[in-house]
Parts: sequence; structure tokens; C-alpha cells
Amino acid sequence: MTSLFISDLHLDENRPDISRAFFQFLHSHASKAQALYILGDFFEAWIGDDDQSPLLDEVSRELKALTSKGVVLYIMHGNRDFLIGQQFCDAVGAKLLKDPTVIELNGEATLLMHGDSLCSDDQEYMQFRKMLRSADWQKEALAKPLEERRVIAQHLRMASSEANSNKAEDIMDVNPNDVIREMQSHQCCRLIHGHTHRPMRHPLNIDGKLAERIVLGDWDRAAWFLIADSNGLTLTEIPF
Repeated sequence: MTSLFISDLHLDENRPDISRAFFQFLHSHASKAQALYILGDFFEAWIGDDDQSPLLDEVSRELKALTSKGVVLYIMHGNRDFLIGQQFCDAVGAKLLKDPTVIELNGEATLLMHGDSLCSDDQEYMQFRKMLRSADWQKEALAKPLEERRVIAQHLRMASSEANSNKAEDIMDVNPNDVIREMQSHQCCRLIHGHTHRPMRHPLNIDGKLAERIVLGDWDRAAWFLIADSNGLTLTEIPF
């Protein structure tokens, strides 16, 4: 059984190189796997399942082709694409995962998260996240015309970029204590997440047991993915 994990592709029409790398990844790796997990920020922005664009059409076709081959596809919300809904998932044959979710991976309980909820030192972002994830805010946003939603999404991206440029790097990383608490709460000794764009395997000790936090990389200049198969877990980078 081979499972693949990716996150933070930030697919966008202005970055066709990332889209090409993703489609190549689907053909060369994902099509041979049993499952593909996308742990958030698959798209740079998502303004609703009713949006349309040449990129969305191509991504939908490629994902549908993948799942039609029998590959199980899971999608988790990120901080950029938290409005992905059941309509899109049904169209491509994907299953929408809650954040967090626990799965069994190579015989071990494994916690999957996007990762932004662990960045609790960034209080400004946490308040912003709370607003965006509220059912009332999302209902109101999705009721607006598509063009107005595009303007709102652009404004949110600009505000986020400006805010992050003035923050210390360590503030935007995960809080180690929150990592431990989350893993203890779900009784897991392995955590896989994205969001921070800092790919690494971090050994941990939780209640006297060996544990690990695996951070997936973003797809800016390379395709980052985690392979879980009979050989174990391998964090892989392919430049593009």
C-alpha cells in the first residue's frame, strides 16, 4: 500500500510551472498509489465551488482521471482554500477531510493537519482565522456575486502578505507545546502537516515515547511529497 501526502501547492493561473509539475506528479507518482492526501492550500485562493476558470477545469479533469483509476483522493482545507465544498469533491471523486484527522498509516495512528491552527504564537492570525472559519462569515461570503468574491479574495491575500512581512519568522512557525498537546489529545506519535513551508522531519519525545512531526514543503521551486509504503516514510523533493 502506497500513500502520498502533499500540501501548499498554491495552484494559481499566474504560476503555470506549478500546475505542470502537479500534473506530472499525478501521472508519474499518484497514478501508481493507493491514496493521495492533499493537506490544504491546494489552491492559492478558492472563492466557491461555483467558480470557473481554465485552470480549475484542467485540475478537475486530472483529479477525476486519477480517482477513476481507483486512487483514493482526500482533500483537507487550508488557510487559502477553506471554502472548498462537497460539490467540488463530488465532481472529482474526492473525500473531504476534517482538520484534524487521524488515520492508520503503516500500522501507526497518524495525525493529519494543515498546520495553521498550531501557529498559536501569531495571535493576529489566529483571530483572523477564527473569523474566516466561522459558518456565518462563510455563508455571507458565498452569497456574494463571484466578481465581488474575487475582489475580497485578492484583498485578503494582500492583507496577509503585508502582515506576514512585518512578523518575526519564529512567530509564524508552530508552537511546540501545542504540537505536543494536539498529539497527546489524539493519542498519536506521528503528525503530518504543511502550512509553514519548512519541510523537515522532527523527532519528538512524548510521554517517554519516540514520536515524529513531519512537515510537508510548499511547491514554489520543487515538488515536495511524502511517500508512505512498505519501505517506511520518505520525504521527497523534485525540483522543477
